[in-house]
Amino acid sequence: MAGMKSLKKKRRIQVIAVAAVALALSTAMIGYAMRDGINYFRAPTQVMDEPPAPSETFRIGGLVEEGTLIRGEGTTVRFSVTDGGASVPVTYTGVLPDLFEEGQGMVGTGRYVNGTFEASEILAKHDETYMPKEVVDALKEQGVFQHAPGEAPAAPNG
Repeated sequence: MAGMKSLKKKRRIQVIAVAAVALALSTAMIGYAMRDGINYFRAPTQVMDEPPAPSETFRIGGLVEEGTLIRGEGTTVRFSVTDGGASVPVTYTGVLPDLFEEGQGMVGTGRYVNGTFEASEILAKHDETYMPKEVVDALKEQGVFQHAPGEAPAAPNG
């Protein structure tokens, strides 16, 4: 009888050990991906609160701020992306997606250099289902949809 119990205990320890190894591996892979800057997502408020290093590639998402879209010389465009709490200036050289316009959702991949997000890729996100959950949450948290201009929303704690 006693032998049976210790076998079960041993089995449980093995299962826990395997789970721990799997967890460590997945954490390491996520860390590796983040070190590589693969799609680590930030809202504009987060970028302003803790500006990422210029070497870090990440994704930013939010709404294209009304009145900020400037199509410049050649293919370079400038605009600001906002989550209702903060807005970050963006520059992008390339062809914008058809759906890209002011007041619409967007996600950009790039780097934050000298106070401007230099995007390497811009995606227009018209639909909540395509927007990263974090963007939707940030926008809802900021109450951006019924947000009166010029009124500062309370900063979220943390």
